Amino acid sequence: MRKTRYAAAAMAAAAALTLSACGGDSGSDSAASGDGENIRIGIKFDQPGLGFAESGDYSGFDVDVAKYVANELGYSEDQIEFIETPSAQRENMLENDQVDMIFATYSITDTRKEKVSFAGPYFVAGQDLLVRSDSDITGPEDLNGKTLCSVTGSTSAQKVKDGIANDVNLVEQPSYAECVTAMQGGSIDAVTTDDIILAGLASTDANKGQFKVVGNTFSEEKYGVGIQKGSDKCEDINAAIEKMIEDGAWEEAIKKNTEGADYTFNAELNPPTMDACA
Repeated sequence: MRKTRYAAAAMAAAAALTLSACGGDSGSDSAASGDGENIRIGIKFDQPGLGFAESGDYSGFDVDVAKYVANELGYSEDQIEFIETPSAQRENMLENDQVDMIFATYSITDTRKEKVSFAGPYFVAGQDLLVRSDSDITGPEDLNGKTLCSVTGSTSAQKVKDGIANDVNLVEQPSYAECVTAMQGGSIDAVTTDDIILAGLASTDANKGQFKVVGNTFSEEKYGVGIQKGSDKCEDINAAIEKMIEDGAWEEAIKKNTEGADYTFNAELNPPTMDACA
């Protein structure tokens, strides 16, 4: 009898270990269920006011929204692992299961939706230009014969060339900060991306007084939360964003992260309405 009881106990222990091993190999599905695992969130590390990393600290509007959403999904702040997600790598990082969600000024487009899914939007930006403070450029129509910079993987500059200024010269850099450095050196005339990104760049201590946001937006860019194709988390993420808007934390985060940049979000576009989940 004693041997039988020992054998039964051993079998039960082995079964428990087997179940534990199976549960520990659940990949991104477990990481998106708030069950004690960490959640991996992709952000930019080089966009002041949106996604910025310095000495292990993460700040910006994207970061604040990501933290709020993660908390609503059941994760404490110490369960969040922020991962640098450059523009050119966003789809690949989701497809390769390197991140669970992306909050990285990730515009929702039909082309991108062929590879990934989106929740949101959590903000609607407008494309604009950043120029030197003494520049006479007042809008994209002034860019013919000029040099325009954007980051690798972004669609912003190509939109200008295709639809507004066909003779503009395009230059790509790995980051917007490097575009600004090139403009400081005189090799480019303008940087283009969304107005809130440019406001963040212009408001840093190093750039104050040197540059200005033209303030003549010419597009609408819906910032979505990038998730893996077919993810079942879209509805939960949308509910979290709507709660953030309703309780005032959303607007508070915008004001905090654009302070000193003379920036006001477009009230006709924001707060945004959530798109239907595919």
